[in-house]
Amino acid sequence: MGLSRSDVASDLAAAAARLRGARRVLALTGAGVSAESGVPTFRGQDGLWRRFRAEDLATPQAFARDPKLVWEWYAWRREVIAPLRPNAAHVALAALEQRLPDFLLATQNVDGLHAVAGSRRLLELHGSLWRLRCVACGHAAEDRRMPLPELPPRCACGTVLRPDVVWFGEMLPAAAVEQAVAAAQEAEVVLVIGTSSLVYPAAALPEMARAAGAFVVEINTETTPLTASADVSLRGPAAEITPALLAGAS
Repeated sequence: MGLSRSDVASDLAAAAARLRGARRVLALTGAGVSAESGVPTFRGQDGLWRRFRAEDLATPQAFARDPKLVWEWYAWRREVIAPLRPNAAHVALAALEQRLPDFLLATQNVDGLHAVAGSRRLLELHGSLWRLRCVACGHAAEDRRMPLPELPPRCACGTVLRPDVVWFGEMLPAAAVEQAVAAAQEAEVVLVIGTSSLVYPAAALPEMARAAGAFVVEINTETTPLTASADVSLRGPAAEITPALLAGAS
C-alpha cells in the first residue's frame, strides 16, 4: 500500500525540519541523479557498445590487453555525456553547500555533473571520466577536450594515460573512503539520493551515520535495502524532491 499525499507531505516536512537545524550534513548520490539528466547507466542494454559489455572493458586486464579499445569506449561515453546538463537536484545540492558550514557531497557517479553544477566540497568516490591518470608516474589532471588528440592519450612522461575511474576489481581510493566515513560519523543529517544502496562501501555510509545518531533521509524512485531503516524515505524523482526538501529547510 502506497503512502497518501498527506503522508508524503508529513515526511517531507519532518525531513526539512531536521535539515533546517543541522550544521553537519553528508549527501550521498548515485546513478538515479545522473539518469534524470539523461546519463545512461552503461549497464545492460545501455552498456552494449560494439557487442562489448561494461564488464568486459572497465577492468585493468582489459586496459592492459588493449588500451586503445578501452579508450575508444570511454571516448564514446564522454561524447554521450558532454552535452548533458545538471538537473535541479545537482543545482540544489550545490546551493545547500553554500548554506552549511560543514557539508560533504560523496557521489558514486563519474559524469562530473555535480562539479559542473558548482559543487566544490565533493568526493567523487568512483573517480571521473574527465580526469586522466598516468599508469606510471600517477599524475592525474582533468582534460575535457573533445575529442582527445590521440587514443590512448599519453602523459608528459611518455606513458599511457588511463581514465581516472575505479574499475571492476579495484579498490576505492583509501583517502576518499576515509573522508566519507569521517563525514558519516559526524553528520547530523545524511541525504541518500538516487542510489541503489547495494554497492559497498558507499552503501555502508548511511548505516554508519545512523548508528552514530544521524537522521537519514532517502530520496529514490524505488524502494532499496536502505528504505526500511531510513528515518524518512521520500519516493519520487530527485530533481523534484531535493529542491522541495531544501526549500522547506530554508
